[in-house]
Amino acid sequence: MGLAAGVAVALAVIAVAVSAYEGTRSQLLGQVDQQLRTLLSQRVSNGPPAGDRVPGFFQPPSGGFGDRAEALCEGDEGLGLDQLPGPAFGFTRALYTLIYPPGCASRVYVPRGQTVGIPLTPAMRATAATGQGQSFGDAQVNGRHVRVLTAGLGAKGALAIAVSLAALDSALSNELLLLGVIAAAGVALAALLGFLVARTAVAPISRFTRHAERIADSPELLEQERLTVTGSDELARLAGTFNAMLDALERSLAAQRNLVADASHELRTPISTLRANLQLLRDEKLLEPEERDAVRADMIEELDELTRLVSDVVQLARGSKPVADPGELRLDAVVEEALARARRRGPGLGFEAELEPTLINGDGERIARAVTNLLDNAIKWSPAGATVEVGLRAGVLTVRDHGPGFHPEDVPFVFDRFHRARDARSKPGSGLGLAIVRQAAEAHGGIAEAANAADGGAVMRVSFGPVLAGPAELLASRV
Repeated sequence: MGLAAGVAVALAVIAVAVSAYEGTRSQLLGQVDQQLRTLLSQRVSNGPPAGDRVPGFFQPPSGGFGDRAEALCEGDEGLGLDQLPGPAFGFTRALYTLIYPPGCASRVYVPRGQTVGIPLTPAMRATAATGQGQSFGDAQVNGRHVRVLTAGLGAKGALAIAVSLAALDSALSNELLLLGVIAAAGVALAALLGFLVARTAVAPISRFTRHAERIADSPELLEQERLTVTGSDELARLAGTFNAMLDALERSLAAQRNLVADASHELRTPISTLRANLQLLRDEKLLEPEERDAVRADMIEELDELTRLVSDVVQLARGSKPVADPGELRLDAVVEEALARARRRGPGLGFEAELEPTLINGDGERIARAVTNLLDNAIKWSPAGATVEVGLRAGVLTVRDHGPGFHPEDVPFVFDRFHRARDARSKPGSGLGLAIVRQAAEAHGGIAEAANAADGGAVMRVSFGPVLAGPAELLASRV
């Protein structure tokens, strides 16, 4: 960031310096060019009689060159160049050179007061040949830098006037040096300030990094370490997001610890029972046949319970992210299949179902497991001869039983892992079935709710994400 600031300021300073230099140079050159025009006007005003002159240019007489042809190639032709006082080579005054037109024996005329002439260029010769126009240019006279104005004089050729640019070059050199010093100081100051600003800007990020490194090295600090959020700028938002991430990570770790602790607690009972039964079977000769059969049956039952518990724990450990690639499935068909199995497991119960054709996108195996758990929960709490009501409308599955319902204090915790109401502790189960239901619903973007019915019994409502097609669309597709 400091380097970028320095480069940006350097470019800006260089652009300003170049503009200032060129502006000053252009202004000073304009003054020199105006001086040359003034000198030209003074020489032209000393020219031949008015009848032979067009303002600004010398023209041949109206009768043509005639006998005056030789006179046009001799001397300064009335420009008064020889009357200039003193030598001009010191460049304190202007240099003059008269450039004759083609056909003259001499090419140029240098006034007597000068020791040097102005070097000719093709452009200056062309101006002398036509006798028309004016042009400016730079030249070197004995190693000195001069500014030259060449003006056409009609038949007389052209007059070149030069003035020294020593003062201009000195002023420009001083300005260039000053601009260079200012530019260098500006770039250095910008780089320093950019570095300080960048250092200040990234200081919170460095603090975030050290914070994250401390937590990575000492995970026990996760519950204690949080960033201080001040202000409402981007860094404050970053600090808030970082704290939210730490909160989510802490909740995830706490959930993992609770799952492991609860699972180990639930596994302890069937394992202890199995160990006790195995110890009894070591002395099976001392047991009556009926006792041996009861012990074996109890071991099989405990193994089944242990298998279900391990399966439920593995299912919950998957989290809310679906494992299988989701696909389109008919939720009503999944519920129908689960109802068929539920009728076999609850032969003494009645089942009433009103299912709308519903197409959703999801993991069929996971959704089927959740629907089965809902129906198993209703079977477990329904008295003999009762009816379980199942409905599917607008993508929401409703399962109602006519059992005792929930205690009010248990309603918020119905879908928590290993939560078992007081009345449920005497019944088989691990307290994971409804937790699996909520996890499956949330994995598909749905919800799971529990409540007591107004006239008794429990009501479960579960959805598994948005409905892709309802009854109308599915019927239309059949047609």
